[in-house]
Amino acid sequence: MKVYFETYGCTLNKADTALMKSILVSAGHEIVDNLNEAEVIIVNTCTVRKDTEDRVFRRIKKLQTIAIKEGKKLIIAGCMVSAQPYTLRKIAPNASLISPQNILKINEVVEANNQVYLILGERDTSYLGTYIEEVTAAIPIAEGCLGDCSFCIVKIARRRLRSYKPELILRVVKEAVSRGVIEIDLTAQDTASYGIDLGGPRLHELINMIVESIPEKFYIRIGMANPDTLTDILDGIIDVLKHPKVYKYMHVPLQSGDDRILKLMNRRYTYDEYKDIIKELRRKIPEISIATDIIVGHPGEDEEAFQSSVKAVRELMFDKVHLAQYTIRPRTEAAAMPQIPDPVKKERSKILTKVIEEVGLKINRDYVGSYALTVVTQRSFRGGIAGRTVNYKPVVIYENSSREVRLGGEVSVKVAQATFYDLRGYLIE
Repeated sequence: MKVYFETYGCTLNKADTALMKSILVSAGHEIVDNLNEAEVIIVNTCTVRKDTEDRVFRRIKKLQTIAIKEGKKLIIAGCMVSAQPYTLRKIAPNASLISPQNILKINEVVEANNQVYLILGERDTSYLGTYIEEVTAAIPIAEGCLGDCSFCIVKIARRRLRSYKPELILRVVKEAVSRGVIEIDLTAQDTASYGIDLGGPRLHELINMIVESIPEKFYIRIGMANPDTLTDILDGIIDVLKHPKVYKYMHVPLQSGDDRILKLMNRRYTYDEYKDIIKELRRKIPEISIATDIIVGHPGEDEEAFQSSVKAVRELMFDKVHLAQYTIRPRTEAAAMPQIPDPVKKERSKILTKVIEEVGLKINRDYVGSYALTVVTQRSFRGGIAGRTVNYKPVVIYENSSREVRLGGEVSVKVAQATFYDLRGYLIE
């Protein structure tokens, strides 16, 4: 059958989509990019924020109308299925539902003659594969985390930590690299939790195993790592970050710069403990890029707490900040707390966005005039090429060269301009 996918949300969701695609292709089905050609529509959903949820619900309603009118099969996968199955049944009564824990059974759902509901159960980590489309591959190394954040609905959708065995991950990475992949994104809800449920190896040991076993050229990007689980493996992570096959980049979510709010969030660290991690990373890896997440307007956040987050961005000079306004998520602890008014959240978001852009621009301007080794990872939306530096800075490459540059290649770029988000420059002939 011809199967069309739409994927929303994080890198782990994208990795789950790749896993489902690999299973379906192995079973003889065809993945298509055009909705009109499809016999089966699969929506891999995200529900981490209210605005994302609303957008996905609207899209599902539209796709259900198309599916009924044109005789297509609609399947809904992803976090919404685990966290909000009843709501999905109301808005898409004709769809089949499959939770993230059951995605190895996607072929059964596609080939079934009736509606299927696979909602319960735990993640089966006995099989891992990936569907290669370009030169980057997102590979899941675990599902679930050890945290219990008051604001997080993903903890409900993906409850238990389940790590893939290292030999499975190594096999898939080898296959991806042999097929021309240059960037391997190791992804999980919390990569620093990897291996705890297995009794080891931990994340740094897994990465060492990969980089030492595969001789070909490639780069590993380490996915989001929570501060509390990162602390006890920090020395090992710093060692692997020094390896030439690992991007000098870490995504360590802060969420708030205020200790009182961190406690309300059930985050298991203080701001000073977080700051020590970032300082140690920068002391040992001076060129490292640091990304983080910050939520504004979490219940209990007063003006003083908000200003602590503003101060944290200025003090720690993050290369990238994923900023979110807090939104109520059903069945979470924070949903029952007194809420911050929306106008206040919007104003705080506006203020912090300006600070984030100011800091990002200041950091990136230091690259102007320099030469950057750039891994070409994608075609830009205007038809040009774009890539990443060894510390994972995004680079837009202006078309000034007659020679063809292939995806997956490495080029030298002279940086001519910078925005708060990326670097821009010309190919060196």
